[in-house]
Amino acid sequence: MCLALAALIGVPGCTSDGPAKPAESKYEDGKLRVLASSELADMQPVLKSAKAATGVSVELTWSGTLDAADLVASGKADGRYDAIWLSSDDYLRLRPEAAGKLGSETPVMSSPVALGVRPEALARLGWKPEEVTWSAVHEAVAAGRLTYGMTDPVRSNSGFSALVSVASGLSGAQAALTDADVRAAQPKLKQFFAGQRLTSGSSGWLAAAYTKRGDVDALVNYESVLLSMNRDAGTNLTVVRPRDGVVTAHYPLTLLASAPAGARESGRALTDWLRGGEAQKAITERTLRRPVVAGVAPAAGLDAQKRRELPFPGTRQVADGLLASYENELRRPSRTVYVLDTSGSMAEENRIGRLREALTELTGTGSSGPGQRFRDREEVTLLPFGDKVKKVLTHVVEPGNPQPALDAIRGDVKSLSPDGGTAVYASLKAAYEHLGKGNADAFTSIVLMTDGESGDRAKDFEAFYAGLPEAQKHTPVFAVVFGDSDRKELGRITEVTGGRLFDATGVGVPPAVAGGGSLRGAFEEIRGYQ
Repeated sequence: MCLALAALIGVPGCTSDGPAKPAESKYEDGKLRVLASSELADMQPVLKSAKAATGVSVELTWSGTLDAADLVASGKADGRYDAIWLSSDDYLRLRPEAAGKLGSETPVMSSPVALGVRPEALARLGWKPEEVTWSAVHEAVAAGRLTYGMTDPVRSNSGFSALVSVASGLSGAQAALTDADVRAAQPKLKQFFAGQRLTSGSSGWLAAAYTKRGDVDALVNYESVLLSMNRDAGTNLTVVRPRDGVVTAHYPLTLLASAPAGARESGRALTDWLRGGEAQKAITERTLRRPVVAGVAPAAGLDAQKRRELPFPGTRQVADGLLASYENELRRPSRTVYVLDTSGSMAEENRIGRLREALTELTGTGSSGPGQRFRDREEVTLLPFGDKVKKVLTHVVEPGNPQPALDAIRGDVKSLSPDGGTAVYASLKAAYEHLGKGNADAFTSIVLMTDGESGDRAKDFEAFYAGLPEAQKHTPVFAVVFGDSDRKELGRITEVTGGRLFDATGVGVPPAVAGGGSLRGAFEEIRGYQ
């Protein structure tokens, strides 16, 4: 379902908004290497027309806002990419070290953050879409009358814009968002995020999960994504742009200062064409984003009524503080079980060493920034298995004192050792049983990593899963293809549970499979879904 729906709504299958796989190509005349938001996959047909008209071809590499900002600000994008094309450069421009890295910036199209609401929820709330405010949304959520899904702000452009929209709207800020604004809005923000029932690292998976669940009232995302779901997947959402203001993505195509002269010339030719009347009309009709040049009418269904632009954080400190607050205080906590194959075959090719390294990376330190370690309040369970479950090791990252739990997890990871067979399905059952005993008010997920084929029967697990209480069926399995594991078998597990497949083999990675080809990359990317 994920692949089909994601293709329909114009984002790349199950490709992530997370860390980009490094591009290896060198600059070629007429070929622009662009680090881009993954939602721009729906621009491929337009870019094909651009090549025919201008001779400029575009090589896109997907990235999230913070990952792109790090690459550009650190200089690691120099020579690797000629331009960036994100939903917004606002976060990047908060980085002083990025100032000399950016060249010309040209907005290509726009789309505001919006709320897509199911018809039955809209009727229950008695809302008139044109009159809804962020305060009204907060009141409905706080009263337990509205639930919603949203992508992870740390790894997704749409999630970050949504977080800024909500914080600005509820704080009442009239200028650039400050720490004081965020602190004043914190009680309301905590109530608001208590209503979040779906989280995701990509808009495509979020849309598929939302459709599969059927019990979540709304989605917070870009207007274009919500309208595309209605058009292509029949979701029939009412798209609400809160009356008190929105944060709008303008999708600037930004040339890097390090780009060679030929790339800068190609970039100017491309942006000139994209801002022409023919291209602007094609963009708004195909993507349901708004044109940015006068004289081109928005596609049918795009409300022309103006909305106030909500203020963006004024400094990086405020932006990062807002992200850290979301991660560690505002959002519902996470409960994750890592079902880890530690069978005898994991001794081959230092697979067990790569597993230890990938998991250790997730422990970071107590002072690590947003997205760089397990979150405060997160319950992390390691469930290593061979012929059977070997241990169940659970730690909770305590707010204000995360280091003891992080150190304990690191120690447990270091002690993992390979021996025995591969009882995948019995171990998955044990993971679901473990999650069924704890706090239900949390985002729950299971991460399965195996390097071989299971020694027990898939049918036994599917029968077990079918008999679970409905609430537990909302716990997805994110499976990682590693070593000699069976892609088809793992794909079936993710399909049944509503999860997603990630690849850590680095060999023949299909375009619809995430993970970037390494175990470390797969585990990092999965964090956006937990």
